[in-house]
Amino acid sequence: MDILQIVGIGLLTAILILVIREQKPMFAFLLATFFGIAIFLALIGKIGGVITMIEELADRSGIQSVYLKTMLKIIGIAYIAEFGAQIVRDAGLDSIASKIEFAGKMLILVMAVPIISIIIETVLGLLPAGGGA
Repeated sequence: MDILQIVGIGLLTAILILVIREQKPMFAFLLATFFGIAIFLALIGKIGGVITMIEELADRSGIQSVYLKTMLKIIGIAYIAEFGAQIVRDAGLDSIASKIEFAGKMLILVMAVPIISIIIETVLGLLPAGGGA
């Protein structure tokens, strides 16, 4: 599915939502949610291809797979949290959407700790030993 199809379906969905919202707000919300899920499912194949390419590059460069998997999980958390927050925001519940985003950020921080510690250890290893003149 290319961007023109996505934009066209998105515009059509937006028009339908605007027409339906006054009479059936719940149906309009479900239509918006369905559109978001449909776009995600349509793009999942492309996402899989990107992940495969990144894994191949990591294998060639010698990066440990645990770090790559952690990075991919972090990216996944970011996208899922954003998607969930947008759906909840579409329902008019900004406070819940903010909490979903906060939870996503906290999970990302927790998952990033091992990578951050490796970066700090690497930087410390590059610094000269001792601090005197």
